[in-house]
Amino acid sequence: MIEELKSPNANTRAKAARELGKAEDVSALPALAAAVSDPSDKVRREVVLALAQMHQPEALDALIKATRDNNEEVSVLAVQSLVGHYTGNVPTAGFSGFLKKNWQRAKGHFNPDTTRIDPGFYVDPKVIETLDSTLKSTSSIRASCEAAKGLGILTARSTVPDLVAAAHSSDETLSLESLNALSKIKDRSAGPQLVDLLDSPNKEIKQQASVTVGILRTSQAAPKLQSLYENATDPKTGEKAMEGLAYLGDKSSIPVFTKALGSIDKDVRTAAAEGLARALDPKVLPDLEKAYAIEKDADVRLALEFAMTALGKPDYLNDLVNELSSRTHWDVAQPYLIELARIPGFLPKLYPYFQSSNADGRKRLCTVLMFGGDQTSLDQLDRLSHDPNSDVAAQALQAKSGLRARLRAAGATSAADSP
Repeated sequence: MIEELKSPNANTRAKAARELGKAEDVSALPALAAAVSDPSDKVRREVVLALAQMHQPEALDALIKATRDNNEEVSVLAVQSLVGHYTGNVPTAGFSGFLKKNWQRAKGHFNPDTTRIDPGFYVDPKVIETLDSTLKSTSSIRASCEAAKGLGILTARSTVPDLVAAAHSSDETLSLESLNALSKIKDRSAGPQLVDLLDSPNKEIKQQASVTVGILRTSQAAPKLQSLYENATDPKTGEKAMEGLAYLGDKSSIPVFTKALGSIDKDVRTAAAEGLARALDPKVLPDLEKAYAIEKDADVRLALEFAMTALGKPDYLNDLVNELSSRTHWDVAQPYLIELARIPGFLPKLYPYFQSSNADGRKRLCTVLMFGGDQTSLDQLDRLSHDPNSDVAAQALQAKSGLRARLRAAGATSAADSP
């Protein structure tokens, strides 16, 4: 098959590249890397897909070269393959065809991606540099959009200024992908530079910007978000403005949150409960309990449980932790528990649940500590790294590594901020 990469027939070369990718034989890497310069677009596409299947650091240079390909599909696949090297989600032949057919259809129907690598995951700087260059390139807007998405997934903090600039792009999809990437990176310095997008004439950009400035805790955005919520002419804009306000959790918004607990829109009620959780004013507990008593929607009830737990009422913590074993709501309960874990003094309330008999619950609690734990959490994770359930043990080891990396990064940031 390696010899067939040199065939005069392009179809033969393409088939050889495809088969080499399926075989995942690293001895073929040099030949595939050379074939990145093949004169046939079809062959180069198959070569990029084959390199992606290898999951080898030695493939990165060839994929980096392919991001500069003059064929848009090849460059897009190369960007996706570079990101997939770290996430494990690499493109396939069928997926590339799907992307090609659905690109135009997808425009105008943006669905934010939530994928992000774990703390402490090493990313080769040359990959970040390549994605940043692709983001700024004018040769392919599709490749630029994929690069923006990739920089968010890889939490590339060094590229924040370029993502802020891309968020102001005249291309809607690039702006939306860049805003979503900034939400994942969570560098708060970007927030004030995005407030102007709350006045964007583009409805989707305005909505995504509302969420992003909230996640980035941009306090000066609160009055504008409140105005957007109260004067929204369409439900989606109102929902996203309330979501942004909820992330901010500003005490000045407590009256808005309290009133919104009675909204007919369940997404608004959910965000209102989350906003009250983050505002940390125990005086609203009676309002939350009253809302909880009549609430029928499971997602809203979870948000209310999160809020009441955050405000010091312990009655609902058991319900939140039990949801980690649920097939339908664990992915809602887990972020709530991560946020609760970051409240000073809360972690000791969580540790007894690490004795749970449910393996899924123990596994997901490991992730809670990876993102929300502190130095005291390392002992819990060390114990679970010897768990009789191999999945729990593996997750505990991964979480311990991620937590240590996060603590080191936090220490470095604190040291840098010290006078």
